[in-house]
Amino acid sequence: MPRRLQPWWAAIALALAVAGAAGAKEGAEEDAAAQDPSHVAARSAITERRYADAVRLLGEALARDAGNAETHNLLGYAHRKNGDLARAFHHYHEALRLDPAHRGAHEYIGEAYLLAGDLPRAEDHLRRLERLCPSACEERDDLRKAIDAYRTTRATVPPARR
Repeated sequence: MPRRLQPWWAAIALALAVAGAAGAKEGAEEDAAAQDPSHVAARSAITERRYADAVRLLGEALARDAGNAETHNLLGYAHRKNGDLARAFHHYHEALRLDPAHRGAHEYIGEAYLLAGDLPRAEDHLRRLERLCPSACEERDDLRKAIDAYRTTRATVPPARR
């Protein structure tokens, strides 16, 4: 391999290592949360769109482990789906404070910013996901689709109705 390509390969290796470490931490938190019966029940409640039940159950899980970013992320999701953006933002921010590379929290907070009409902040989280996910990444792709749909909707709504 020519010498001039070596720094490029090193940069790719570093990016993949960072993304892998971030994914490993997130996966470990998901594994820990999967052991908590309230967290498991909350995931079922979310699947069944029983967001108020999920909020209660995730609150129980947080009482046992307040430092789990995945639980905060899901609690933010349940609050957002229940229509409480203020509480959703609180828990997404806490998830990202605990794990700045939490891909799910970046996706969900970006979607919450779109609901709040804050496209620049949603795009900021998309850029963060693009750095965290140098290759295939469902969270990045989902947020990109949500932003594209938001832009399309905004472009078709007359300014007086915005």
